[in-house]
This record gives sequence, C-alpha cells and structure tokens, in this order.
Amino acid sequence: MSKNDTTENLRKELNTMANTLEEVLSSSDKPKVKLKKIRSKAENILKSTRDQLSETGKKMMDKTKELKDKADTYIHDNPWTGVAIGVAAGLVLGILLSHR
Repeated sequence: MSKNDTTENLRKELNTMANTLEEVLSSSDKPKVKLKKIRSKAENILKSTRDQLSETGKKMMDKTKELKDKADTYIHDNPWTGVAIGVAAGLVLGILLSHR
C-alpha cells in the first residue's frame, strides 16, 4: 500500500468515525436497539482506526530508523562532508537569526 493510499484510507476512517460519533451524540431519542447498533459501529470504526494509526506509526518509526542509519553511515564514511554540512547549516542559521 502506498503512502497516499494509507493516508486516504486513514482520512476516510476518521471521517466515518466522526460521522458515527455525531450520530451517537444526536441519538438520544432513538430506541435502544438502534443505539446498540450505532455504538457497535462506532466501536468497530474506532478499533479499525486505532489499528491503522498503530500500523502507520510503526511504518514511520521503521522508516525514520532506516534514514537515521543511512545518515549515520554516510557521516562515518565521509566525515569532512558532514563537517561542511554542519558549518553551512550553522552559517545559514546565523545569518537568518542576525537579521531579526
């Protein structure tokens, strides 16, 4: 599943959950059977959304760790390039902050 598919699915799940919660909040005059169905639907959507958020969070953590490892390897293999990048970043930040 691509990043856009995951984002779109999560957006749909959150919209569905919000709609179901609105239905629950506005359902004080509905029969108990109807309320039980709405509550069950809301619980299922909440569980599904939590599962998707957990899965997305895990993927993000894995990707972040992979990028950190690549950056660490690159800096160890090219220390002077790392120093140059640090100096350049410090210079840019210093210039930007001095214009305030």
